[in-house]
Amino acid sequence: MNKTIAETREFLRSFVSAVKNVNDVDIVIAPPFTALSVAGEEIKGSNVQLAAQDIFWEEKGAYTGEISPLMLLDAGCKHVIIGHSERRQYFFEEDVIVNRKIKAAKKAGLGVIFCVGESLKEREAGETFDVIKREVEMGLAEIAPENLVVAYEPIWAIGTGKTATNEQAQEVHAYIRKLLGNLYGSKAEGIRILYGGSVTPDNVDSLMACKDVNGALVGGASLNPESFAKIICFKKEK
Repeated sequence: MNKTIAETREFLRSFVSAVKNVNDVDIVIAPPFTALSVAGEEIKGSNVQLAAQDIFWEEKGAYTGEISPLMLLDAGCKHVIIGHSERRQYFFEEDVIVNRKIKAAKKAGLGVIFCVGESLKEREAGETFDVIKREVEMGLAEIAPENLVVAYEPIWAIGTGKTATNEQAQEVHAYIRKLLGNLYGSKAEGIRILYGGSVTPDNVDSLMACKDVNGALVGGASLNPESFAKIICFKKEK
């Protein structure tokens, strides 16, 4: 919940210029609903794509305060984030709700960035794999693998300054890859798995060197156009 319309416009004018020559990664930005339209205008014709932070599962109707898939398309969105830990934590979104949202997004032709991750309590109790397995299998029930990205965001590393070690990130990403393989067979290899959890310009190089880390879901560090651009321009392992 950051950036007014004016702040979004200012941010993007700086950011789009900073990443205009990047052609080897996909760049997606997800401003709040109120700034989607102006963001769509600012990134038009650039290499930056637009995403929404959430979605509702109906196309229209008496659902006060919600935003439909068609509204997101109308604002210029190509993707939507679903199942973010903050939606699960603060708004009590259960796996069945996440699944309904994913189905609605895919029906509308939106790319889905599907988030999973465990809390500190769950990790310390040795329940990480159990939580991830439940969230993946229930969230992706009856979901096709096309136009799907999965993001692993350990809740204990979001906005805390803590980051999963490379070994912790790779271990969970590899497990997610295995789960996706069980669901989709060989098609799972085409699904990108992003890491999200206090990603910064200082740690992105080492995280991206992990075999099964295919990108980053960036939070606080994306609020500054310079730091976000540095993350996007990470140094690849040779």
